[in-house]
Amino acid sequence: MIKVVSTSPFSDQKMGTAGLRRKSKVVLQPGYVENFMQSIFNVIGNLQGKVFVVGGDGRYYNDVAIQKIIKMAAANGVSRLIVGQNGFISTPAGSNIILKNHADGGFILSASHNPGGIDGDFGIKYSNHTGGQIPSFVSDAIYQETLKISEYKICDVPDVDLSQIGHQELCGMQIDVIDPVNDYVEMMEQIFDFTAIKNLFKSGFTMRFDAMNAVTGPYAVRIFEEILGASKGSVVNYVPLPDFGGLHPDPNMVYAKELVDFMFSDDAADFGAANDGDGDRNMILGKSFFVTPSDSLAILTDNFQYIPAYKNGIYGVAKSAATSTSVERVAKAHNIGYYEVPTGWKYFVNLMDSKRITFCGEESFGTGSAHIREKDGIWAVLFWLNIIAATGKSVAQITEEHWQKYGRSYYVRFDFEGVDGTIADNLMADLENRLSALVNKRYGDYIVADAGAFVYNDPVDKSSTKNGLIVRFADGSRIVYRLSGTGSSGATIRVYIERYSKEDIKREPLQMLTELFKIAMLISEIPERTGKHQADVVT
Repeated sequence: MIKVVSTSPFSDQKMGTAGLRRKSKVVLQPGYVENFMQSIFNVIGNLQGKVFVVGGDGRYYNDVAIQKIIKMAAANGVSRLIVGQNGFISTPAGSNIILKNHADGGFILSASHNPGGIDGDFGIKYSNHTGGQIPSFVSDAIYQETLKISEYKICDVPDVDLSQIGHQELCGMQIDVIDPVNDYVEMMEQIFDFTAIKNLFKSGFTMRFDAMNAVTGPYAVRIFEEILGASKGSVVNYVPLPDFGGLHPDPNMVYAKELVDFMFSDDAADFGAANDGDGDRNMILGKSFFVTPSDSLAILTDNFQYIPAYKNGIYGVAKSAATSTSVERVAKAHNIGYYEVPTGWKYFVNLMDSKRITFCGEESFGTGSAHIREKDGIWAVLFWLNIIAATGKSVAQITEEHWQKYGRSYYVRFDFEGVDGTIADNLMADLENRLSALVNKRYGDYIVADAGAFVYNDPVDKSSTKNGLIVRFADGSRIVYRLSGTGSSGATIRVYIERYSKEDIKREPLQMLTELFKIAMLISEIPERTGKHQADVVT
């Protein structure tokens, strides 16, 4: 029943910050998924006794690829797989299942917030026993294996029935098909005050949650409507579709336009939120009000005492270097640990495991805590609902009172997408070489105080990572440049601009950052080198 198949390497199977992401048509090549998975199994080695979690966000080709992974796991000697019913598991739920079952890792088939369908993107996230992203040295070893692989093993048997919950066996391997929602709901009930949130909805409070035709639809319907009592229809776009119904499942002001338009209309609900393709990102809205991910992390950290699981205190908080400095001020006020790490959720894991932090977040709409080792979209939404239930205040009131207390970081991310990879690499390398010469240079009202590469020295494993470039100005403003690792083709140059104000807190962000954007373009030479004078996406 075990078949050994000869194969040839693919040269493009190097993982980004959160797994392998490629265009669906690339992944459809014969042997593409098989080569990648066999390379992972080869690097892990001795799979007897090992247990893995398998699922995905339901995007195009998930169903076929999951069957391949099941048959390959069995052929390579894996003892047990825990698989989501119909192949569905969100990224945060998958992390929880790994931790709860003491599994050796998991494979979540998702390209996160990237579009789906045959003309969209496909991805495979590989988590280790922590329930989080694998370290760089492991992903590097897997990539090297993909370059020399010559054969893969697979059980030559019919597909497994994933529609029914229960136990099965394949080539001597146990398969447990589970309800992917149950364990996640149980975890959320242990963290938040569901009674308080139920009473909030009983009082007439309204919400609109956009699942963007992605994997968190069933989770959201179960939690918000069936358990907490939000009115039926509060969750929209809740059926996971292979192409996400044509939506780009990225919960931001550009791609979640349907939700944004509704929340800024006369008919707006009291609270609005959205998740991305695999459920690890979130967007928070009030009536005609948007909360930046950076501010959201700071506000959740400042209000931890309202959440039952955290009422006795938290260890600390961490943010990615590109995220605004809002949460740093909160950490200082609460006298808790504070860390700044490179982009990539894996950099938070050591801090969580060593009990240095409880909360963490990235500006790219990702927020989470040590309850799992991934960012968690629904967790963030429930956190906000719990704060609203406890305080009786609106999203706008909570946010504006936070600015009055701590000041406001005006913050915007500018994405320049589809840039030729060589051009992008050369731009960043040349920029890094020029940065030291910028110190003390004046650009209008702004004087450069410091400029250079961001280097992170992990306090736990003592590793050192360079990630992105930062220009700091004397008044506390910042410009951060980095290449994104989440695209499937070309390169994305991301420019993050931040300006802090203690008094002037109710202005439009783009208006406040106009001069800094011009400076950022001048310093980087993006228009001259890429031909792009405006960003493709502004969030």
